[in-house]
Amino acid sequence: MALLRIRKATTTLLYSGGLTHGTDRIARTGALLSRWISSASSSSAVVAEDESGGIYGLGSVLKEYEDYRRSLYGEITHKALLVDAVGTLLVPAQPTAQIYKNIGEKYGVEYSEAEILTRYRRAYQKPWGGSHLRYVNDARPFWQYIVTASTGCSDSQYFEELYSYFTTEQAWKLCDPDAGKVFKAIKEAGVKVAIVSNFDTRLRPLLRALRCEDWFDAVAVSAEVEAEKPNPTIFLKACELLEVNPEDAVHVGDDRRNDVWGARDAGCDAWLWGSEVTSFKQVAQRIGVKV
Repeated sequence: MALLRIRKATTTLLYSGGLTHGTDRIARTGALLSRWISSASSSSAVVAEDESGGIYGLGSVLKEYEDYRRSLYGEITHKALLVDAVGTLLVPAQPTAQIYKNIGEKYGVEYSEAEILTRYRRAYQKPWGGSHLRYVNDARPFWQYIVTASTGCSDSQYFEELYSYFTTEQAWKLCDPDAGKVFKAIKEAGVKVAIVSNFDTRLRPLLRALRCEDWFDAVAVSAEVEAEKPNPTIFLKACELLEVNPEDAVHVGDDRRNDVWGARDAGCDAWLWGSEVTSFKQVAQRIGVKV
């Protein structure tokens, strides 16, 4: 079992160099602390030990940090909430490989779902040679490459049917059924909300189809910003659209590298969806909004 002297390290991080540089320095220090804690919490057996030998759960340290932010910013700890789209706000209603196979059968696709999934992951993880960005405008070249590599089928009609399907409300479902109610409460509390997503230009019509476009004050989509997470540029663009400083925003997403580390490199706070937070009600409560 790894023992982390979190309390001592917390004190060192917060107070090294003094507080003479104002809240900008404090916010950056908080982001560093939060990133360090997030990395530590990936261990399945992490505890904290203070100088006197007492044992503290990691949750105790996180609460201490949240209390610290409240001492600086008041009951509402952040002025803006940034939310990842796929994997956090919404997910495919059916497994992607299943859809590829079901639609593809009439076009001669013979691979099993397991084979399609394996090929999909392999293709998606390879560097995309068409551009330094995967999602350029409608990202058709990128997705055509993914579909062909995943299924072995290069039929253009098959691709167009798949591409159109994933723009419909039938293709997606919300990760949290209470998301709309929670976002309403968050906005009523004066906290601005934005989507920050690696996606193509289908995202906005998709949000309209799911009737959740009005939940957000802004949308920063990589195809429009021309920067993909974890590039800090897309988080900074979201903050610019919301007219808040990065240190006043918290980002929530399901990918540690793209969402958590990327947001923190931009100067934002960040929480890992599915681990540090598991519902938008929990997100609201951590910000200080009652739902």
